[in-house]
Amino acid sequence: MAERTLVFEMTIPIRWGDMDMMGHVNNTIYFRYLEQARISWFEAMGFTPDPGGVGPVIVNAHCSFLRQLEYPGTVLCRLYVGQPTRSSFETWGDLSRTDDPETVYAHGGAKVVWVDFPKKKATPLDAATRETILRPWVP
Repeated sequence: MAERTLVFEMTIPIRWGDMDMMGHVNNTIYFRYLEQARISWFEAMGFTPDPGGVGPVIVNAHCSFLRQLEYPGTVLCRLYVGQPTRSSFETWGDLSRTDDPETVYAHGGAKVVWVDFPKKKATPLDAATRETILRPWVP
């Protein structure tokens, strides 16, 4: 696996409605947990959505389901980032339970591309953005 740096973590309560008829968290919700961690990390860095400016867009997402998450509980999501390239960077997330933090229940990630929204095309990451992305925002 590529070198990665822990940059953010957060907890997310498992809601009753996150489960499916099989009694475990539906696979689509794992993507939501990873998405929320990524969005909360962007917000912590001050990268709020600005349709008239530049910012992050994911171009792919993946998730491997290792164990079933079930209600009740709280998910611990740890978010990692790889070294940025010209205009993109990889993110990874591990999903655990707060009552079982050493067991990874799922892991996934997304490739993020920095986009100039008015031009609708990728734009290079500036030095300040690169530095901010690699800074740990772990409480």
